[in-house]
Amino acid sequence: MKWKKLGKIFDFEYINNNLYTHASNPIARHISEDIFRVFFSGRDKDDKSSIGFVDVDIQKLKVIDVCNKTIFKYGESDSFYSHGVSIGNIYSVNGNDYVLFMGWQVRDHAHWRGDIGRLKLDSLEKMVLDPEGVFISSDEEDPISLSYPWVMKDKGYYKMWYGSTITWEEENREMLHVIKYATSRDGEHWQKQGLAVPYELGVAQAFSRPTVVKDKDGYHMWYSYRSGEGKKYRIGYANSLDGIKWDRKENSGIDVSESGWDSEMIEYPFVFDHKMHRFMLYNGNDYGKAGFGLATLIKE
Repeated sequence: MKWKKLGKIFDFEYINNNLYTHASNPIARHISEDIFRVFFSGRDKDDKSSIGFVDVDIQKLKVIDVCNKTIFKYGESDSFYSHGVSIGNIYSVNGNDYVLFMGWQVRDHAHWRGDIGRLKLDSLEKMVLDPEGVFISSDEEDPISLSYPWVMKDKGYYKMWYGSTITWEEENREMLHVIKYATSRDGEHWQKQGLAVPYELGVAQAFSRPTVVKDKDGYHMWYSYRSGEGKKYRIGYANSLDGIKWDRKENSGIDVSESGWDSEMIEYPFVFDHKMHRFMLYNGNDYGKAGFGLATLIKE
């Protein structure tokens, strides 16, 4: 597996006070022909994240349009998304399009934590909270913090892969944050199934932002991860025949560049297919402060 980088296709510039810096966690929605609307999480001066978008032609690698307003803003100080919104992907339930997200909270100067919320995509320019409270919260299975959900409908079930914190600090002083699996018949009520991708301390132990596609060869997952040995985020890969048991591979086919905007870290992949080609949106240095890039999978 080898990805060819096509370059940074959106070089972020100030949009408004909510979208002051960053274009993190890009997710693509097809509009027409080769044009996609890419939603992203931008930040204000206090690093609280809200949602914006940019339209891009992925063949011409050209920006067509940039939003001039915030699509969805972080919540009030007592809300479960008071410190930001990090988006997962778009999926449909009973004709409605939804986006699950990680809602960030920092309470009384304690460690940050997250719960999972849900947004309804009312139009390509409007997202509303649905329900108004937490969609999936911490419990006995996930007692500390949740993050970055990805949902697909497959074989009559909704399937979700999401992040869960086991501990904020392992013996190597890196957090242990893993990818777990849940299923639902109706897209509303979820049954958690436990660990999905195996972890290894000092190798791959801080996971985030899974993205999953299914084809004739099974299920494929890309994700961000850190080893705990000092390296910043990299993009990893795992595959599975059933979507439940995953085989984590050493090589994802994409890594940091020798220099430039993605030379220190690469993270937050979003993988999608278009016209017989597989593409990956991803962020680079400083969690997407410079914008996002595009890569395409080289056919073997």
